[in-house]
Amino acid sequence: MTDPQPSANRKPRVTLWQAIKSTAAAAFGVQSEEARQRDFANGSAGRFIIAGLLFTALFVVVLVVVVNLVLSQAG
Repeated sequence: MTDPQPSANRKPRVTLWQAIKSTAAAAFGVQSEEARQRDFANGSAGRFIIAGLLFTALFVVVLVVVVNLVLSQAG
């Protein structure tokens, strides 16, 4: 069975870890142009949706913990 697309022509897929890093960098506004180009060329929407949901959930948890710590110190 022949491969319709030779391995030399395949674009490397964006891993979940790269998607998480790109999501965090984009959220803080420090993502490089090279990473953005890679993400749009080789990334899948599903990976970035998962990374965005994970980042948002983690961000909310960190905010809740920080607010609770501040309020417990205040009295």
